Amino acid sequence: MPRAAAPAGDAGVALLAGRVVASHGRQLVVEDVAGQRIPCRLHGRRLAAVCGDEARWGYAHAGESYGTVYELLPRRNTLERLTQGGRAEPVVANLSQLVAVVAPRPEPDWFVVDRYLAGAAWCGVAALIAFNKAELGVAADAAAELDAYAALGVRIVHCSTRAAPGIEALAGSLKGAVSVLVGQSGTGKSSLLNALIPEARAVTQEISAASEEGRHTTTHAVLHRLASGGDLIDSPGVRDYAPPLPAVRAVASGFVELERAAAGCRFQDCLHVQEPGCAVRAALDGGAIRPRRYESYRRLLGLAREMGERFPDRRPGRPRR
Repeated sequence: MPRAAAPAGDAGVALLAGRVVASHGRQLVVEDVAGQRIPCRLHGRRLAAVCGDEARWGYAHAGESYGTVYELLPRRNTLERLTQGGRAEPVVANLSQLVAVVAPRPEPDWFVVDRYLAGAAWCGVAALIAFNKAELGVAADAAAELDAYAALGVRIVHCSTRAAPGIEALAGSLKGAVSVLVGQSGTGKSSLLNALIPEARAVTQEISAASEEGRHTTTHAVLHRLASGGDLIDSPGVRDYAPPLPAVRAVASGFVELERAAAGCRFQDCLHVQEPGCAVRAALDGGAIRPRRYESYRRLLGLAREMGERFPDRRPGRPRR
């Protein structure tokens, strides 16, 4: 069922399938099935679209240069960010994967990386780590962290926009997917975007002119087609991504090794802190779970509790399984 539909007065409009490839407020750009991009407006006040939404649109009147989006189809997943009010705000929709970008400089904050990966798990998308600026080398502690992620099944890609190994491996990992880049400031996300899509700035300016009737804006999200295959969404809302926290009992679902071990816990609602018969704590004591990863879980668990107390009506969503 669509999340919102055209009212009866618009029944005569021929609706077409499309996807939102740029969004800025109520101004959109929709890509039709032939790959053409059409500036559009949202119909009514009930609709709220983000980049990646699948839509049904049409021309309200013959000869119009602007289309109108009348329906937004159900999202397969939604990447959200935490607002200052403690609520989850949708940023992009219908992703395939999240790419967490790290680099030798600035020194990676692996707790932040854990939150990125957990956020991807909570919204039901795959994740990989792109180690950018690889020409600078990999310190021993960073190599150990990357090896540990790889052992958990997280894909690791080494890349550089200035020297070997280049961006080919990263481009290959984006084929057939709808991806976003997230990471700490200074890790080179913009350089990667420009290397993957040399025309990105021109496309963004063109879409800005179309969706904003010539007014300059840098706040919208844009979906770019990759020459090597796949799509990459560039959005200010995910550049410094901080995913919202789920309910306290669901935090562990963002940590694959905790989820595996939790099957052996005595109590189904075990939070893996001090409950008796906790298989997660046993795995931690036995060396099967890394202490730093467990500390990440403890931090996010504490934050989820804090958010629940500060914003009791925020009703966090359940993570996808």
